[in-house]
Amino acid sequence: MSDLPNIDFSVLDVPDLGKLEPRRPSTHPPRILLLYGSLRERSYSRFLTLEAERLLRHFGAETRVFDPHGLPLPDATASDHPKVQELRELSLWSEGQVWCSPERHGAMSAVMKAQIDWIPLSVGAVRPTQGRTLAVMQVSGGSQSFNAVNQMRVLGRWMRMVTIPNQSSVAKAFQEFDEAGRMNPSSYYDRVVDVMEELVKFTLLTRDRSDYLTDRYSERKEAAENNAKRIAAEAMRHEVKAAE
Repeated sequence: MSDLPNIDFSVLDVPDLGKLEPRRPSTHPPRILLLYGSLRERSYSRFLTLEAERLLRHFGAETRVFDPHGLPLPDATASDHPKVQELRELSLWSEGQVWCSPERHGAMSAVMKAQIDWIPLSVGAVRPTQGRTLAVMQVSGGSQSFNAVNQMRVLGRWMRMVTIPNQSSVAKAFQEFDEAGRMNPSSYYDRVVDVMEELVKFTLLTRDRSDYLTDRYSERKEAAENNAKRIAAEAMRHEVKAAE
């Protein structure tokens, strides 16, 4: 007699180290999508994002940076808008992501939030963000703060992403970049190196294992129940047809 009376053992899976070994390890470069949260011509979140992209490429990753110019507000238009489709396709393409936002009024920017809001939790059976790695960064005009990165961590969890432990918060960003938009040597820059290095490591670690890591008992149980209902409904239709 089991001491787990509420469990449906037909769909319960005991975690197995062997199942974490990929059958065919990927050999292509890690695919990283980078999002930034400002439309300003001299955008420090964009500058920081481009520095991150340079590092990611040096670490062997393939990168894409989404330009938020022209992206409509969520629900202001249909999801077939070209910029929305571009963003969603890039999210599906990615194996990891970087979100970088300025902090405005103690929170992430509306530009940043709009991009995340246009990425759905699911499209049919496909989840555009589930199991992907995520690194979060922010820039501030004043003293160092962590409000924006903390909010993005919450969103990353909501989007079922694997948010890495490290993060970057650059204070007084206007002092940290030169006229060409390149980041000056500093402890802030060193932290960005740390974060991108960690993101690539976590992406390599999880990308071939994300399906197993995100396979859930509750979803298997729901799928089994729905399948049982479908089979019962089909059997009923056959009985009714045979009786006619």
